[in-house]
Amino acid sequence: MKLILITSPTYFVEEDKIITALFEEGLDILHLRKPNTAPMFAERLLTLIPEQYHKRIVVHGHFYLKEEYRLKGIHLSSRNPHAPEAYRGHVSYSCHSLEEIKECKRNFDYVFMSPVFDSISKQNYHSAYTPEDIRKAHKAGIIDKKVIALGGIDTDNIIEVKDYGFGGAAILGALWNRFDVCGDRGYQQLIEHFKKLKKLAD
Repeated sequence: MKLILITSPTYFVEEDKIITALFEEGLDILHLRKPNTAPMFAERLLTLIPEQYHKRIVVHGHFYLKEEYRLKGIHLSSRNPHAPEAYRGHVSYSCHSLEEIKECKRNFDYVFMSPVFDSISKQNYHSAYTPEDIRKAHKAGIIDKKVIALGGIDTDNIIEVKDYGFGGAAILGALWNRFDVCGDRGYQQLIEHFKKLKKLAD
């Protein structure tokens, strides 16, 4: 099962080192999501990440970066709903209901389904689905390898994600909540936690 990491919404010192270390530990895909930030900061981060990992990075905005840095692709959402004209390449999309997944899935390389569990990174953002809803959707062919679970995924429930039949798990708070950008001098705890998640996902 794929393991996808979504960046924290703000930039911070040593972010490039953490991302590079996670790729070295087997991170499948990174989604670079920094809403309401200038493209120059994304460019700076990308230049600090080794080029060999660029083909595993998907951007949520400033879509010109895809070609300029030879990235994996782009991600569409309500914030950026349209691909550039004549765009060719990987496109993923955010969905928030089973009906939306059923309607949209065939048009994208994969889609995010959220929130599968109560969010770790957002307060009062609760799961929109019961386990029974998810099992029925898998049995009906709605949830399959093209659907990535997002929302509240950590070591205590990532096995469930795999058992439900998702093609991958996208994580955010499970990792970034373990790193204080202002106070932490090292990020080994974050890396060790990622390794646990990766082992369970595999």
